[in-house]
Amino acid sequence: MAKLVFGMMQSLDGYVAGAEGRPGLPMPGEALHRHFNAHVRGIAGSLYGRRMYEVMRYWDEDQPGQDQVGRDFAAAWRAQPKWVVSRTLKSVGPNATLVDDDLKGFVRALKAEHEGEIEVAGPELAGSLTELGLIDEYRLYFRPIVLGRGKPFFAGPRPPLRLVASDRVGEDAIRLTYVPA
Repeated sequence: MAKLVFGMMQSLDGYVAGAEGRPGLPMPGEALHRHFNAHVRGIAGSLYGRRMYEVMRYWDEDQPGQDQVGRDFAAAWRAQPKWVVSRTLKSVGPNATLVDDDLKGFVRALKAEHEGEIEVAGPELAGSLTELGLIDEYRLYFRPIVLGRGKPFFAGPRPPLRLVASDRVGEDAIRLTYVPA
C-alpha cells in the first residue's frame, strides 16, 4: 500500500508562496534541487491540485537555457504518473489522469493499487486530504526567508502532528517530518 506524503518548501513563517500567489521563495540551490530530483525519481507518482499542476506544467517542455539539474528534474517529472484533481479542467497533459469525482474513494483506491510514496502537491488539495484523514506524512522544508504573508503550507487547521525526523537538506533547508498524532 502506498503512503501519501505532503511536502513543500516554505518560508520560516510558513508560506509556500508570496502574496497573490507570487512565488516568493527563490529557486533552490543545486544540492537542494538534486535532492528533489532524487525524490521525484523515487516516488510512485504525484497527486496535484489544479493550480499546482498548472505551475508544474512548466516541466512538460524543454526550456531554453535550462541547466543540467533542471533538465534532470524535468525528465524525472515527465516520467512519473500524475493524477490531477480538478472540477474545471477538461484535459491534462502527458502521463496525467484527470480526477474530478469522489476524491476520498479515488485516493483510497490509488493508495491500495500502488507501493511506495505518492506525493501530494498543493496546499488546498493537501487541506482537503487532511480533513479526510488520508495524508500519512508531512514534510516541511524550511528555507531562510520570511515572506510575512501569502499562501500557507497548511490551507486549513493544522492537524495534530508528531515529529518523527529532522535533517538538513541542501545548502539552506531544514526538513521536518511529521506523521498524524
